Amino acid sequence: MAGATEKERRSQIVELARQYAKEFHPLHDFDREEPFNEGDRISYAGRVYDDDEIANLIEAALEFWLTPGRFARDFERSLARAIGVNSAFYCSSGSAANLLAVSALTSPLLGDHRLLKGDEVITVAAGFPTTVFPIVQNGAIPVFVDISLPTYNVDVSLLENAVSHRTKAIALAHTLGNPFDVGAVKAFCKKYNLWLIEDNCDAFGSEYTLDGKTAMSGSFGDISTLSFYPPHHITTGEGGAVFANDPLLAKILLSFRDWGRDCVCPSGKDNVCGDRFNAAANTYGQLPAGFDHKYTYSHIGYNFQATDLGAAIGLAQLKKLAANAAARRENFARIFAALKPLEDCGAIILPQATPRSNPSWFGFPITIRENWGRSRLEVVRFLEDRGVQTRLLFAGNIVRQPAFVTSGGQKLVDFRVAGDLANSDRVMNDTFWIGVYPRIGKRRCEYMTGLIAQALNQ
Repeated sequence: MAGATEKERRSQIVELARQYAKEFHPLHDFDREEPFNEGDRISYAGRVYDDDEIANLIEAALEFWLTPGRFARDFERSLARAIGVNSAFYCSSGSAANLLAVSALTSPLLGDHRLLKGDEVITVAAGFPTTVFPIVQNGAIPVFVDISLPTYNVDVSLLENAVSHRTKAIALAHTLGNPFDVGAVKAFCKKYNLWLIEDNCDAFGSEYTLDGKTAMSGSFGDISTLSFYPPHHITTGEGGAVFANDPLLAKILLSFRDWGRDCVCPSGKDNVCGDRFNAAANTYGQLPAGFDHKYTYSHIGYNFQATDLGAAIGLAQLKKLAANAAARRENFARIFAALKPLEDCGAIILPQATPRSNPSWFGFPITIRENWGRSRLEVVRFLEDRGVQTRLLFAGNIVRQPAFVTSGGQKLVDFRVAGDLANSDRVMNDTFWIGVYPRIGKRRCEYMTGLIAQALNQ
């Protein structure tokens, strides 16, 4: 390697990293189903990668540009194209993305349409808490409606009962990759002039057909979000993204992500906007004319930027999204077919895709029928004792969580419930899910479904 140029040396190091990955990381590639023996641990999810991710990570490390740089910019452009929207902003987590999404709606730049303290946001009680927590953290009031079985998504027939003169937005997730009824929700938002926040964190690669046009989930909301935590469809380690079509919302999201500053210049770049010391342009608040635009703050923001290292991994992962989604659908179909006899005999409720959707499933939810004689606790203990990892449908009914209510029934959070939450309670008591991620494969699906049958019939 002596005498090599920097470019040549870098290429040599990256190629060595590829060889290392092929030799020591081969079983993480979903094209290869690793050996399986009964009793081996079956995780609900896991990292799926090959030498491309390792090579990108090493190249980014050699550049040592630790904050967002060229990989982050390329990743954001690629994400926006993949979803089919104008703007994407890479951030530190999916939870941060959801907080950015709700916070953006509080911007004074939105005028009378902004979300104010005491305004209401309609959502569901059965889901992951970080869809809901940002509503509370921004001083708004979550209004909970129930879900439908077997889609596990919002019961759109209940939305009319939830709206009030204080309603400003709807925030909904596509549960375990299954899109909610986008057509009905968007029509409701249009009727009442509501913002739609589309939590797409568990559904990257899912599709929905609206007005005869099929599009990727995450392209329907005013703002949408993704998570890149390792169990998800693609990963950057920690990481997430927030998306918008509208230029004003994009400007606001970028400001909230980057400390609340008004300047749009990227990290390490000065005066790209041309307004850094522009006395005529910089008349913000009560600052003096010509005050450095790079240090002008128009929102109460955060630092939710993510690293170039994670973005480098994400760029390689993004190329595998279609194959990843296809493998998840295949595993879902295997599990569904194997468990169908248990539904036919009245033991369980199997999940169903929302009409006009093509889910990229994150997991396979199973609800045990109340009169079957086996509790969820018994079934999940049986599975876990035999190496099958299970998960609940996140918070269950979130209004029963200790962050919301004491054991004595005292409310700790200001919220409203529209109607009852019978199905949310049902999920809290009777539902669990197992994984469908690409490397589970045929033999593990057969093993898991066989154990579920044993657990229900023992």
